[in-house]
Amino acid sequence: MKVSDILRVKGGTLFTITPEDSLADAAKSMAEKDIGSLVVMSHGRVVGMLTFREVIQAVVKNGGTFGSTTVYRAMDSGPLICTMETEMDEVRRMMLERHARYMPVINNSLLMGVISFYDVAKTVVDSQNFENKMLKAYIRDWPEGEEPQPAA
Repeated sequence: MKVSDILRVKGGTLFTITPEDSLADAAKSMAEKDIGSLVVMSHGRVVGMLTFREVIQAVVKNGGTFGSTTVYRAMDSGPLICTMETEMDEVRRMMLERHARYMPVINNSLLMGVISFYDVAKTVVDSQNFENKMLKAYIRDWPEGEEPQPAA
């Protein structure tokens, strides 16, 4: 399974912000849209990621307020990225290694979407549920007169 399979089901709704925007506006946008991340874009390019983790860290660093902090000062300027062709096993490995909850999907320098750890987990569970249903159907329809062989 590839990243393109997740985006096909999830859809391509994108939420972006610029580095010059205020952190307070970014947090307000995240709260209003009930999202955990914003892709930071400048001149049509992904330049960073802003997640609730970076927002909280910046607020704590600033004594509990947003102050005049910009997105640029709080964002992760080196986010993990993947492509539409990246395999799910690779995405899971990358996210676990870096403790990343969100990953922009880039195709030919264009932002195609964002996948979250939730999206990955849901895809794995859905895939396992489908496989379980197929196995149960296969067992129910076992040909008469043939006994299943125990695993060795």
